[in-house]
Amino acid sequence: MSWIKDSMRAFFEQGDRLLLTLCLMASGFGLVLIFSATRYLGAGDAARCMIVQTVAILMGVVIYMLMSSVDIELFVDKFWKWLLVFNLVINALVRTPLGVEVNGNRSWLHIPGFPVNLQPAELAKLTFVLLLALQISRLQERGISRPTSVFQIAGHTLFMFGVVAVTSGDFGMGLTYLLIFVIMAWAGGVKKRWFLLAIVVCAVGLVLIWPHVKDMYYMKRFTVVIDHLTGNQDTITEQTLGRGWQQTRSILAIGSGGLTGMGYLQGIQTQSTSESSLPARETDEIFAVCGEEFGLVGCVLLLAILTAIILRCIWVSRRACSPQSAFIAMGYAGMLIAQVGVNVGMCLYIFPVVGLTLPFVSYGGSSIITMYAAMGLVSSIKMRSLPSWLRDRSQL
Repeated sequence: MSWIKDSMRAFFEQGDRLLLTLCLMASGFGLVLIFSATRYLGAGDAARCMIVQTVAILMGVVIYMLMSSVDIELFVDKFWKWLLVFNLVINALVRTPLGVEVNGNRSWLHIPGFPVNLQPAELAKLTFVLLLALQISRLQERGISRPTSVFQIAGHTLFMFGVVAVTSGDFGMGLTYLLIFVIMAWAGGVKKRWFLLAIVVCAVGLVLIWPHVKDMYYMKRFTVVIDHLTGNQDTITEQTLGRGWQQTRSILAIGSGGLTGMGYLQGIQTQSTSESSLPARETDEIFAVCGEEFGLVGCVLLLAILTAIILRCIWVSRRACSPQSAFIAMGYAGMLIAQVGVNVGMCLYIFPVVGLTLPFVSYGGSSIITMYAAMGLVSSIKMRSLPSWLRDRSQL
């Protein structure tokens, strides 16, 4: 108990209270949207969703404060092997009796007595960033752009992508790992030629395998977006078959909101109980709820809050006491950039549906807890940042 009291005291003295305030603003906005988006479920289910989300936020705040007291760099240096084992074990647990299926995807854990289900791949994102930051900082000493260095960090990322894909089949979450890697590798100084080479290799590989995968269900999610963006008439057929329906409903909701929206609790699709209305409105498509009921003004405000959180992480990264800490903060900024970009892209019908939530906003206890834990580690880095006179000297 004394450790918890000391941690709380240290947070209020040196922790990043501004970052926590921004996170709570985003979560508060999310609660407002979730309340509206779940009314169609009935009073009982809507109340349960609000209670679960509120409990998750409160737990997240406590975790944020506790994480702020952790010297994360020292912890990772000492226990990195155990963190790697954790990543493997927690993802493998979805294949045990603890694993449960949600929306056709077995990627969740139900722990008896715990108030929310946990998504192992969400939690493993935290430790993946920590391990990748350690790896990049060590490889920088001998040249981060050397082929052996690039292959090591890329291999680490592809390995984790494979673990997530094999255990849960959640390719959307796996995509987040890849995007985090790209941002951290860029921040770590990997030369542009490697990114260009990766693009060429992926393009050639896609051309070669396309005839064999184009009819797969998952690939249809991509082709329907391409058809939509290019005006291909096949889009109509695909939507009739159900593919693209979610995004079509989403852009209709956003478009109908106009500049200021239809009004809170007044959205036609948000409040409809029809099965043909906006699906996944409290999770994947919550940005569409914002667009329908609060319009462009509400969407810009919500994105401004999320952008402020990202910029705060980058600010902390630039003032970190070491490269490793800087990469950790940048990794969590990249995690937010990836999820916000993909989620909003899904709602605007410019990215396929891959099941990623909007950070701090969408309904989901596992996502909320993970995000607050990540931001707590950013707060920890801020508490141990370089003083201005030393930081200026390090930049000479």
